[in-house]
Amino acid sequence: MAEALNLAIIVVALLALFFLLKGRPKARAIPAGPGAGSYTPVPEGAPVLHWADGGGQFDVEVLGESRYRDTIRRLAGEHGDGKADARHTALLLPDDANPYEDKAVAVFLSGEMVGYLAPKDALAFRQRLARQEIAGQLTSCDAAVRGGALWEGKRLAYAVWLDLDLKG
Repeated sequence: MAEALNLAIIVVALLALFFLLKGRPKARAIPAGPGAGSYTPVPEGAPVLHWADGGGQFDVEVLGESRYRDTIRRLAGEHGDGKADARHTALLLPDDANPYEDKAVAVFLSGEMVGYLAPKDALAFRQRLARQEIAGQLTSCDAAVRGGALWEGKRLAYAVWLDLDLKG
């Protein structure tokens, strides 16, 4: 009798798990490129603060650059066969409306989207905003577009780096 009851409980649990997983909504796919119907936030107004505490280290990398590689390549400027090191001012926008990441921070150079902070960096950055009592506000920092050197006849990838201290 106890074996039959245990078996019945296992069957019911497996059926419930099956229907729970089967009925889950499918995640939306991220569109392939920046103009392909993708979500893009828009920064409004002037930055309320320029972060100048990175000490010229440029050790926070922007993610998702592959979606914006043409924009980043253009922002790297002409640099011949060597690597680029083009300096810009980055706008950092806490993106609460982002449908893919709830704590996203979008990064813009010269008014154009170039990617997002990594989730752990975005969380640390939002905590800094809260400590400064400017949560959710547009801020800026120095940025560098690096990479793009020629190697074995091919152009290497570019990356965007921010001069931002996320430990402080």
